[in-house]
Amino acid sequence: MIKIEHLKKEYPNVTPLKDVNVEIHDGDVISVIGPSGTGKSTLLRCINLLERPTSGKIWLDGEEITDPKCDINKVRQKMGMVFQSFNLFGHKTVIENLMMAPMDLLGRSKQEAYDTGMELLRTVGLAEKALSYPDELSGGQKQRIAIARTLAMDPDVILFDEPTSALDPTMVGEVQAVIRDLSKTGKTLMIVTHEMAFARAISSRVFYMDEGGVYEEGTPEQVFDHPQRENTRRFVRRLKVLELEIGSRDYDFLGMTSQIASYCNKNQIAPKQANRIQLVFEETMGLLVPSMENPRVHAVCEYSEASESAQWTFRYTAPRLDVTGADGGLGLSVLKGMTQEIGYDFDKREDLPNRLRVKV
Repeated sequence: MIKIEHLKKEYPNVTPLKDVNVEIHDGDVISVIGPSGTGKSTLLRCINLLERPTSGKIWLDGEEITDPKCDINKVRQKMGMVFQSFNLFGHKTVIENLMMAPMDLLGRSKQEAYDTGMELLRTVGLAEKALSYPDELSGGQKQRIAIARTLAMDPDVILFDEPTSALDPTMVGEVQAVIRDLSKTGKTLMIVTHEMAFARAISSRVFYMDEGGVYEEGTPEQVFDHPQRENTRRFVRRLKVLELEIGSRDYDFLGMTSQIASYCNKNQIAPKQANRIQLVFEETMGLLVPSMENPRVHAVCEYSEASESAQWTFRYTAPRLDVTGADGGLGLSVLKGMTQEIGYDFDKREDLPNRLRVKV
């Protein structure tokens, strides 16, 4: 089991890990997902002690491996790592790449290391490449060899740092198939990946990383189908978000419409849908602002790449103000004509108690 308490890693200009607290149980298959720059690879490198944590503690099978007295080389014999860049020795054949570490670090005989290496090459479907050199292999083949080389040390834990990100799309499947088979062996796996379908299919647990730590974790069903926190929801549903703040009747209308146009262009939203997104904002503001003495509106547009749909959510002050049920005249008719769904609710406990949701 791996236990992590208050793990922090900071560099001169950035702190990717601020406070990580998790437990990884024997046999877990964990996918680590999240936006770029949220510390996913840094977490793996800290667990393997390729990066020394700034503070915090890590235990492996009850031993604190962040203790300066800990023998790092012994720790790494229990914990293998597969990198996105393969890291094979180019001047050695495939089988020699697999034999080196077991002979040098585990004291195995040349024959034993060879036999184990050939068995592992058969496992990953590349026994016929035993005498080839790495530059004679495709990217997918190199990564399968890298996985076999890690397995040659018979580690209890294997860390995968975006193992398919450097591959041509046609080669991704062959590497995923090897990892999928490996996930059934009972070894503990931790996989940083941007392949959401793969993460969902292979994992027993999913870590979503954001804001300097494990922002949300759970089973694939919990994280992908029923995310509990806002950043997770936006990420797994591939939502592109625009947030606008209106603080007075004299808000910068032209500036905000320009921001909306830029947002639509950046996310390659179809012109017809982009026009609807723009018009929904304009008509909603036309209904809300004149009805409020001191307008304060938080407007959020979420565009889904998956469904190519968008939703505006407007939260605002004032006593209960439901413009969908009022006589909004032409403005309300135009708004309803552009939407698939429109809904309103009120929660007096909130700072902005009114909420209007408009699905475009």
